[in-house]
Amino acid sequence: MPSVRQIARRIRSVENTAKITKAMSMIAASKLRRTQDAATQGRAYSEKMSEIVRSVSSSFGDEENHHPLSEQRGIVNSALVFITPDRGLTGGLNSNLIRKASDFINSRPGYVKLIAVGKKGGDFGRRTDLEIIETYTGIPDRPSLTDTKPISNSAISSFEHGDVDEVYVCYAKFVNTTLQRATIDQVLPVIPPESDETTFNEYIFEPSPSDVLNTLLPRYVETLIHQSILEAGASEQSARMVAMNQATDNANEMVDDLTLLMNKLRQETITKELLDIVGGVAAVEN
Repeated sequence: MPSVRQIARRIRSVENTAKITKAMSMIAASKLRRTQDAATQGRAYSEKMSEIVRSVSSSFGDEENHHPLSEQRGIVNSALVFITPDRGLTGGLNSNLIRKASDFINSRPGYVKLIAVGKKGGDFGRRTDLEIIETYTGIPDRPSLTDTKPISNSAISSFEHGDVDEVYVCYAKFVNTTLQRATIDQVLPVIPPESDETTFNEYIFEPSPSDVLNTLLPRYVETLIHQSILEAGASEQSARMVAMNQATDNANEMVDDLTLLMNKLRQETITKELLDIVGGVAAVEN
């Protein structure tokens, strides 16, 4: 059994750990508000962009609707934009994302290449011997479109040059503070979102429908990937805040248990010393 001094050292070590996890939880909570606002506000723009793509695509015939980014091909190679945190300490978030990506890779008929956004995704690609097209790290907590555009350009370029026949994005969709859902969405080829509406706005195109699509579809892909990164950022901060809160609570419980054990050992030591003194006194008197 450890001594009182050893338990006291252990208590100080656990208390220091609790201070660190508490500080990390507070930092994540302060970032969560900003990242959550960015993710929820970006959804409105993303949904509106989807509505425009749907409306424009339905406004003219298939012969005019043809665009390289909407070309359907036989699946030989696929690309997965894998969005993960740069760091751990996020509870089960990383393991859920890796499990989702592994299931996707195993389910595809062809070879899957990786565009890793985050160190954890890059590490996963190297461990599984996947071909990594590009690796992006150090994405800000609230990225602008300029920060995420190189990722979109990499996906678009790989598709246009025929290196891959489809592009998917894997990320953690922010649902609420305690729930982040690992999600995979198709990005390329662009398939206009379906809608229950049967009527669409009529547009007058200037200079031509093809010119409109040439500008609209790349921007649509950029919007989808940008929104996925915003969702992933909010999910990361939320998962880290919850995980660090749980770690702090566990550390405090461990301190209470160790303190109780230390007090019991002290009581046993004092009792033994008293018995030794009483026994010594009785021996002297006899």
